[in-house]
Amino acid sequence: MTDLERFFRRMVSNLAATDAPRLRAPLPLADISVSIVPYRTNRRALGLDSSEEYEMVLLRLCAGEGGFARTDPEEVRQTFVEAVASANPDLEVLHRFEDVTIILHPGRVEQALLRGTPPRVDDVEEVTAEEVAEDDAAGHEEGSGSQCVYCGGALPGRPVHFCPHCGQSQVAMVCPDCHADVEAGWRHCVNCGVALGTR
Repeated sequence: MTDLERFFRRMVSNLAATDAPRLRAPLPLADISVSIVPYRTNRRALGLDSSEEYEMVLLRLCAGEGGFARTDPEEVRQTFVEAVASANPDLEVLHRFEDVTIILHPGRVEQALLRGTPPRVDDVEEVTAEEVAEDDAAGHEEGSGSQCVYCGGALPGRPVHFCPHCGQSQVAMVCPDCHADVEAGWRHCVNCGVALGTR
């Protein structure tokens, strides 16, 4: 399990335990570090040794790495992407843009909820070894590192429109008016509010 995945799972777990409806609502970036996954009370579970490591993982999440979340507005996400790619990442960007919103990917949230609570620090090695074995098996089976965001099944090493395991569409949907990303099942665009109809 990567540190980014561990962070995301911890965030999902904490929200599920305290305020589950927020898992599907836009989250202010500041809330993540202040009340949802504060470093001081989660550092052992996250396996991070410093606040700088914590902020770097949060920056990667906000940049969209791994497809766990989306940052709105897009221009700020691009700023986060540039910061992550920098040889000397400017972690202050997290504080300069703490009012942006982070939208968790519904499929990733469901995956995290199905896998349960993140492991305790004492159990990290054992769980990580099991998951590495599972991931290796999936990779050999399909020959690809990409996964379905709904069921987590390995996808073939070629362009696909639907998951061969669960049948969910793998094609990103966009709003017909503003072209913002749209998740399956949404009735309105979160960016411009236009009605999306049945999808």
